[in-house]
Amino acid sequence: MNTPLLIDGKAAATRVLQQVREDVASLYEQAIEPTLAVILVGNDPASQVYVRNKVLRAEEVGIRSLEHRLPSDTTTEHLLQLIDRLNADRSVHGVLLQLPLPAHIDELRALQAISPDKDVDGFHSDNVGGLSQGRAVLAPCTPSGCLY
Repeated sequence: MNTPLLIDGKAAATRVLQQVREDVASLYEQAIEPTLAVILVGNDPASQVYVRNKVLRAEEVGIRSLEHRLPSDTTTEHLLQLIDRLNADRSVHGVLLQLPLPAHIDELRALQAISPDKDVDGFHSDNVGGLSQGRAVLAPCTPSGCLY
């Protein structure tokens, strides 16, 4: 029978954050300012809290954050245009589309529009497929956290 393993989440988080700070510092030494673009569509209160926390945590480790808040009546096409601009922007290294999206927006199209190389959530089909095949890809955060 397996014995449950008690994990000290705070200690693990401290170690991970310290490693990220070091990695970010090495990027700055190479004249690279790591930048995360966060997109929030609508006014979902929980999503607003998640975005605020993600932005604060990124800034805490030295990652620049760009927030793009779009009204809830934003169209799929307008969202896709923003994603295209962020994909083309060489100063943006990661794109995070906060879910859920309003019901009228095509979530799959929006997630697929994010460049796999900038897909920090790992939701693009190239990243999901690569993960299932054991290739090095950007893996979704929750499964990665479970494996850490």
